[in-house]
Amino acid sequence: MARTDARKVKSLRDLSPSIDPPRDLWPQIEARLKAEAAVAPLSAAAAGRRGAPVRWLAAAAMVASVALGVWIGRDVLPIPGLGSAAAPLVASNTGAAAVNAAYVVDPRYQRARAQLVQSLQARLDAMPPAARTKVTASLATIEKAKEDLEQALGKDPSNALLQELLVNTYQDEMRALTDVQEASDPGRGI
Repeated sequence: MARTDARKVKSLRDLSPSIDPPRDLWPQIEARLKAEAAVAPLSAAAAGRRGAPVRWLAAAAMVASVALGVWIGRDVLPIPGLGSAAAPLVASNTGAAAVNAAYVVDPRYQRARAQLVQSLQARLDAMPPAARTKVTASLATIEKAKEDLEQALGKDPSNALLQELLVNTYQDEMRALTDVQEASDPGRGI
């Protein structure tokens, strides 16, 4: 049944502050909070036991990540005080730049690069002039990038981004040298 003397409430100010609730809810709320607090330490201990394998898995993943990083980085290592381990491919106008850190390059890379560089000039001479210009410009750009990266790494040898860029530049150089080798084979072109 609706009250006939009830008026429409438009804001909280319209309510009377002297109306008391029909019963006190605080004793029930307090009892629930105490019951949950008594159960919480048990569930936290159980969660800690369940979280232990997850922590071990996370630690194992970190160890595996470090091992993988060491394995990947084993081919190019900084050695302070030495010059560049890779011989320049194209003569640069800057001359011999002093680099505070050098990188020992994998011997397999050095052998493969030396074989490709040894036959490079003869293969460039056999190319059409336009292709030769493009290839020489590309190789000069790669060599300049290597020099710049080696100088930057000399200033900040622990910079992982510079290390990755240097490795990528070595790979680009090998790709370009291999392409020149394959392009000069009869029946193939650039």
